[in-house]
Amino acid sequence: MRGGLVLRSIALAGALITAAALAADVVVIEDWLGAPVGTTGVPSGWQKQTWGGAPKYDFTLIEQDGQRVIQLRSAGDSSNMSKDIRGKVRLSATPILEWTWKVTALPKGADGRQAATDDQAGQIYVAWPRFPQALRSQVIGYIWDTTAPAGGVFKSQKTGTVTYVVVRSGPAELGKWLTERRDVRADFKRIYGEEPEDPGGISIGIDSDDVKSTAEAFFGRIVFRAP
Repeated sequence: MRGGLVLRSIALAGALITAAALAADVVVIEDWLGAPVGTTGVPSGWQKQTWGGAPKYDFTLIEQDGQRVIQLRSAGDSSNMSKDIRGKVRLSATPILEWTWKVTALPKGADGRQAATDDQAGQIYVAWPRFPQALRSQVIGYIWDTTAPAGGVFKSQKTGTVTYVVVRSGPAELGKWLTERRDVRADFKRIYGEEPEDPGGISIGIDSDDVKSTAEAFFGRIVFRAP
């Protein structure tokens, strides 16, 4: 009997150690569980943008396909929200940004390669703020573009601190939940030619203001994880 208890204790200890190791390998940035379903606007823990015209923040927390997600809609506006992640993510240990998203409507005529048409249905940005932020910050924007081909990497023609990485393009995968994984550390080194510091912020957004169109996207869980 005593031997059985010892074995069960060892098994429990092993399970706890494994759980701790897994937890250390995954840093949850957002799972949308911090506010009730039906919450609208910018949820707790996120901040409104401090730039741009008149964002509508047509955001709603919903349950869909068995998961908690946030729905983003745009009708001729640009809405973005950010979260401070300073001290939470070590790129040396968890360089992989993983998120799920679904786009159901692309802004018609949009193309991130041109300033006049720089709109996307889905945007997730990783930021390294540097003073003065508007001039010296480094930002990588992972986007679902209407026209620019997937795999493209180019600087925003509207915001000099942002470099876009086109993860998805066009309507082929509309209406499907997709899981994306990007090695942020490797992307930063390729774009900026140096080893990155740990990021200070993450943001998600949607816009259709330049092409005066509409767009809709959904974001699920967002994490950084080990390779």
